[in-house]
Amino acid sequence: MRSFLGVVGGAALVLALAAAPAGAAEGADQDFTIQDSRIKESSGIAASHAHPGIYWTHNDQDAPLIYGVDSRTGDTVATLTMKGVGTPRDMEAISVGPDGDIYVGDIGDNKDGTWDHVWIYRFPEPKQLRNQTVTAKQYDVKYADGPRNAEALMVHPKTGRVYIASKNENTGGLYAGPERLSTSGTNVFRRIGDVPWVTDGAFSPDGERLLLRGYFSAKEYAWKDGRLDGDGRSVGAPFQGQAESATYTTDGAAMMFGSEGLNSGVVRVDRPEAERPSEKAPGASPTKDSGGATGGTPEERGNFTLGVIVLGTATALVIGGKRLLRRR
Repeated sequence: MRSFLGVVGGAALVLALAAAPAGAAEGADQDFTIQDSRIKESSGIAASHAHPGIYWTHNDQDAPLIYGVDSRTGDTVATLTMKGVGTPRDMEAISVGPDGDIYVGDIGDNKDGTWDHVWIYRFPEPKQLRNQTVTAKQYDVKYADGPRNAEALMVHPKTGRVYIASKNENTGGLYAGPERLSTSGTNVFRRIGDVPWVTDGAFSPDGERLLLRGYFSAKEYAWKDGRLDGDGRSVGAPFQGQAESATYTTDGAAMMFGSEGLNSGVVRVDRPEAERPSEKAPGASPTKDSGGATGGTPEERGNFTLGVIVLGTATALVIGGKRLLRRR
């Protein structure tokens, strides 16, 4: 009997491992819950470039603090205190640029677009994950068409250009900053298009997509020649109490959506397989995204097939074991 149970238990273990998605053993870049009681208003999120599985976030508050959260555990593994900047007013967004610098958007305006300028902070991403003070540059920002409220700041992963999406009108605006930010004068952001009312955004790692989310929905737009290309397509953003943040995993395979609140959750949403050309062989036919055995990468389909085989074997062992016991 013990031998029989051992076989069934082993089969079940193999089934669990076979069915698990790639990378699940490490547990990084999956759904997680922020455990730090200091993080009560996570308003922006960005995947670390230097530390796999770590996500940078911050409160919507007046303290110059940035938190590094491990997506495997939800624990804070680094607290960064920015120096060289004034007292933040309304930090709403965070992004990591191609230069490895972290950009923080103090771009919210709780007075509905009446502040004559807002700020962007920038500092190199730390090489070590520990509590430390970082020296940040501060950039003054104005909009060419007057003050406005905003919560989304995106740094293009190829050009390094900074973009802001506003939210103090029925149709928000997408604004492009100068080619290079300057600490010596005002950086004027100019409107280059209309976007929905959004709370956060991010560029895909290859720079070919722009993700923008609001409280109830999210869209992913094609990006070409420094502008939106088309009307975008809806993505399956989760419903969250106060949907405030969005970013991509560093491999571009999925989007991560976060919200404000104590012990808030961050939810992973995989991109449709047809939108991940780097994972397909040249000339391969698009796979279905219905969750069936024909969908997913070859590795995922192999895992599915192996899982079916193991499940069948385990079922046969259980049935056979029951018959053997009845004979006794």
